[in-house]
Amino acid sequence: MRNSLIILACLLSMLLSTAHASSDKSTQALLIELTTVKLNKAIPVLKALEENDGDKMLPLFNTLLKGQLYYVKSNKDLLSIEKVDGKKEYTDVFSGEALEPLATKLTKKIRVNNKLRRFLRDSIARIQLSSSEPESREKALISLLSQLDESTINTIRSLKVNESNTSVIELMDVAIAMYALSNSAEATERLQAVRTLDGRLENEVRNLLVSTVKNEADIKVKAAAEKSLASLEDRIENYQFVNKLFFGLSLGSVLLLAAVGLAITFGVMGVINMAHGEMIMLGAYTTYVVQMMMPNAIDYSLWVAIPLAFLVSGSVGVLIERGVIRHLHGRPLETLLATFGISLILQQLVRTIFSPLNRQVESPTWMSGSLDINPVLSLTLNRLYILAFALLVFGLLLLILNRTSLGLNVRAVAQNRNMAKAMGIRTDRVDAMTFGLGSGIAGMAGVALSQLTNVGPNLGQAYIIDSFMVVVFGGVGNLWGTLVAAFTLGIANKFIEPITGAVLASIIVLVFIILFIQKRPKGLFPQKGRAAE
Repeated sequence: MRNSLIILACLLSMLLSTAHASSDKSTQALLIELTTVKLNKAIPVLKALEENDGDKMLPLFNTLLKGQLYYVKSNKDLLSIEKVDGKKEYTDVFSGEALEPLATKLTKKIRVNNKLRRFLRDSIARIQLSSSEPESREKALISLLSQLDESTINTIRSLKVNESNTSVIELMDVAIAMYALSNSAEATERLQAVRTLDGRLENEVRNLLVSTVKNEADIKVKAAAEKSLASLEDRIENYQFVNKLFFGLSLGSVLLLAAVGLAITFGVMGVINMAHGEMIMLGAYTTYVVQMMMPNAIDYSLWVAIPLAFLVSGSVGVLIERGVIRHLHGRPLETLLATFGISLILQQLVRTIFSPLNRQVESPTWMSGSLDINPVLSLTLNRLYILAFALLVFGLLLLILNRTSLGLNVRAVAQNRNMAKAMGIRTDRVDAMTFGLGSGIAGMAGVALSQLTNVGPNLGQAYIIDSFMVVVFGGVGNLWGTLVAAFTLGIANKFIEPITGAVLASIIVLVFIILFIQKRPKGLFPQKGRAAE
């Protein structure tokens, strides 16, 4: 009995593999036939290809529709030839891989006419809208909204009968309504189409409503379109406000990561560390090196880079404090000049090791893409993760300063260095640990920045001035002030930028902080009690 079952399984496997091979052979034969068949007999061949492989034929149909499908005369292999900046680019139709250029006489174009184009559009719509995944059907419908014709609408109507997903059905109704509004001769149908489209945020719907308001002859339809368009513009404006707010918070999270380490060292030690930007740069380069060492594990590289960047930048910070800064206590001008010199040395060291050219750090797949709330509002995942990461780092820092012996010593030294020393606290050790902690957090800021911009020797210089502005604006040594100041400046910058431009927006923010400090020299949240002295 057992042997019989084994034999039966083998026979089934052979039959399945034979059927698969037969299908492949049939598809290959059809592809070869496509290169030889006359133009008026190409549709049956394309129909057979659609029935055989469906979505696998999408690249072929799209290439043929664009008029870029060619074949090699000698072996009938299909390829795509596209002119880009006056040069021909040769690619494989199905894989998209680049191919070696061929002489013009070795290839021949597969021609298309209007009848064939109509069939291809219908076929592409059928294939896309017949996907088993509702998300794929939604994307297909959205892509079709800008190229609706009668045949496409007929395809949508026929598929709507068996559609079960509510979102897909709504998009099908939108497509049908858009076509009716553009092509129907009946005013009642156009009016009903406007009502169906009311509240939709798709860009194609907005463009159609704008066109209807300009060109519509019927008063009722025009009034309905105007009302729908006004409501749509209000909603779009609200979502644009949310989008600006999100980008402001995103910029604020970067400023928070860059400034919070500076707030600790400046607040506790009174050191103006001009090399703080280079700590950020070292963290970014650490991320780059980690990815170079883990080329096949990019998705996990950040989890290695974050603690490693903290250790690298923190260790360099401790060396700077032990080697230079501890000898300059009470001399802020000399400290500023010394750390400025260190920043130049670190920049040149990085240029020597990695070259002056910018380096690109890859984003993990889980940080790529965006979270699409609706057609108008989408939040990029990398900025969302960086915002969450900044808040997490801030929370951990508060925990360290308020719940650990190191935090207790740091607060004691910040309040009264001489009294802390008299109580037996090793202030020199606290200084080194504090400077290392602030530098390590700057290194983690570099990891975050590597996901937003290219990594280069001057990366930190772009954020050092902003970091000082955040610290001064929020109140020296006050972490909550740093948090509020970072997000306030980030949001303000992003709301001013569209009006004045990026450079002028930064100048306006700087002028505002200068004027603010004239009124409140100790910032938004000044320290109270003995710490204020």
